[in-house]
Amino acid sequence: MDTGSGTDMGAGGGTGTGGVAGTSTGTSAGTDTGATPGAGTASGAGTGAGGPAGLRDFYENPAVPVASGDARSRRQARLLAAALDRPGALVLDVGCGDGTAAAVAGPILAGHRIVGVDWSHDALRRARPRMSHVVRGEVDGGGLPFADGCADAVLFSEVIEHLVDPDRAMDELRRVLRPGGHLMLSTPNLAAWYNRALLLAGRQPVFSEVSLRGIHGRPGTEVVGHLRLFTARALRSFLRSAGFEDVRVSAAPFHGVPRGLRLIDRAACAVPSAASILLAHARRG
Repeated sequence: MDTGSGTDMGAGGGTGTGGVAGTSTGTSAGTDTGATPGAGTASGAGTGAGGPAGLRDFYENPAVPVASGDARSRRQARLLAAALDRPGALVLDVGCGDGTAAAVAGPILAGHRIVGVDWSHDALRRARPRMSHVVRGEVDGGGLPFADGCADAVLFSEVIEHLVDPDRAMDELRRVLRPGGHLMLSTPNLAAWYNRALLLAGRQPVFSEVSLRGIHGRPGTEVVGHLRLFTARALRSFLRSAGFEDVRVSAAPFHGVPRGLRLIDRAACAVPSAASILLAHARRG
């Protein structure tokens, strides 16, 4: 697939890096988030993508994309706003990146409290002007610095594809969610319509990567650190096995699709199994 027009099809819709590695610290001043005292760790050791020093360095590199597509952020926020049954809900944006997605979602989720969580110091530095509350935390190692069952909802947007141990991440997200709490997860679709064509042509699918040093065999120019990729069927099965219920998968377009193909990409959202971005909504059992 020729992406053309200088458009990069490599990034998985942009990504937050929260929870892939590193340390957990307290909350920003004046924030009451149910944080558990002393929940932080002293190093980046763990089973997530940040365990190896090279990956820790990769995700702290300011050149690594951490922004997310606005269309995905709006769709995800609307789904969550419709699901939340009371005002003042605590929403943890785990893997908030530079806060761009939260800034887009904020007006839609007005009346609820959004707390940004990320492992990357650089991402949090950029997120602070866009979010009123940010916390440094991880989904492995020492875990998130929040009490059990404190959150009404968790946003986990374009993070799971960066994890070495997604099972442990789901355990941690389930821990901080209250019973019946909402998980809103998004991730690139391995079986996106253009990836099917690329595989038939013997090309590496978009979103997939074989190296952190360069692009090999697929369109795009940016290395973004994708380690895991899901189809819609695999994502449903994975979330159910992690203890989540009422799993529903919808779709969003990918902002990196070349301009001439964007109408096709938006139309593909009617069939989530072939869309660019998978949006999963599940509840903690």
